[in-house]
Amino acid sequence: MAAHRPSVTRQIRRTVVHSALSLRDMLASVGPVLLLAIGLLVAAYWWLDPQPPRSVTLATGPAGSAYAAFGQRYAEALAQDGIQVRLLPTDGTEGNLQALREGRADLAFVRGGSDGASDDAAQGITSLGALFYEPLWLFYRPAAVATSRAPAAGGHAPLAAINALTQLRGLRVSIDQPGSGVPDLVRRLLWANGLTTDELRLSEFPPEAAAEALLAGQIDALVVVSAPESAVVLRLLQAPGIALADLPQADALSRRFPFLQTVSLPRGMVDLATDLPPQDVGLLAATTALLTREDTHPALRQRFAQVAQQIHGGAGWFNGARDFPNTRTSELPVSPEGDRAINGNPPFWQRYLPFWASNLLERMWLVIGGLIVLLLPLSRIVPPLYTYRVRQRVFRWYARLREVEERMEDGEGTPSELLDELDELDRVASQTTVPLAHADELYALRANIERTRRRLLGSPLRA
Repeated sequence: MAAHRPSVTRQIRRTVVHSALSLRDMLASVGPVLLLAIGLLVAAYWWLDPQPPRSVTLATGPAGSAYAAFGQRYAEALAQDGIQVRLLPTDGTEGNLQALREGRADLAFVRGGSDGASDDAAQGITSLGALFYEPLWLFYRPAAVATSRAPAAGGHAPLAAINALTQLRGLRVSIDQPGSGVPDLVRRLLWANGLTTDELRLSEFPPEAAAEALLAGQIDALVVVSAPESAVVLRLLQAPGIALADLPQADALSRRFPFLQTVSLPRGMVDLATDLPPQDVGLLAATTALLTREDTHPALRQRFAQVAQQIHGGAGWFNGARDFPNTRTSELPVSPEGDRAINGNPPFWQRYLPFWASNLLERMWLVIGGLIVLLLPLSRIVPPLYTYRVRQRVFRWYARLREVEERMEDGEGTPSELLDELDELDRVASQTTVPLAHADELYALRANIERTRRRLLGSPLRA
């Protein structure tokens, strides 16, 4: 029993050695192909730069605006992917666009109708899709409008409702702050109605300050262009003594200004319990898009477009479900990432993989597929390389055997010296390990060594 154990131990040791040598030969044979594949992958990774930066700047707008509220929701959504969204406050859409042009922001909310759209497209600014409507809200104090009108026949005051922009003549009107883009829009609308700025007492207060002034009676009306998520809009819609103007001429104005559309605020949309508003209200609205710079990382553009679907894809006050985001109403070219996210089907793996892994797979799958196509023919050289390495382990001793035979034929060296060399060669050959598939070559070497030994023993040198 004790004598059997060393034999088992030796057998295990030999098996381990044989396996290790076979693995080493296999790795050495596959090594060149693996190095080539790894080198190509590293080069492709460096060229494609698949992983986006961990921080990005989004230009929003003034505090309390719908832009600021949406910006916070984007920041919270992307924080789950490990991406920090720095929110850049501005005066409004013009400030957002300027920050985008100057490179201070990577993305920005920009309302339609801004000047220089063609120049922006030439400079590499693209759209990730239209996100929502921003109606033009004209709030006013009916009491102020009534006092500005002459009494009707019989001494009764006329109805204090504004249903045309011409009725703003002579009133104190705030048209939002410079940089928001609203003052220029209002002046264009007034001009289309035959009004000049001299016929109104205009001021340019920020929305919050304008709302306070309207509620305090310091101004008669204000204009703000914003989504209904704006705190100022929600407050004024429910404020007593404040009315929202219905514009029957909205269709005509939208024909003159193609970037504007007509929308309707349905009856009871603000508050069904109090039936607010008590009737449908016709409004003008611009479409706001999420713009981005061309040098913003493609993965970030794609992720923002996907988050936009989550935030803006539901039904709203002025749109049905899945009306936004869309690529139909964008004034700038839509980036490929935005178009795929909005109009295409996302890859199935996005539902199961985290953002970084999904992005890496999406950016690299073409490279990986190309490598597979390239490596398939290259893999054919692995078996010959493996065979060569194994046979080389045996064939290298044939050089010494041939040297012994040449010395024997030339009569160089004594028989004892040549026999010692053959014994040493046989000992080394017996310790050489090869896979079983190539054992015949090892045994052939040892047989040739034995044949040379017999020739030596039977040669005239023996005497």
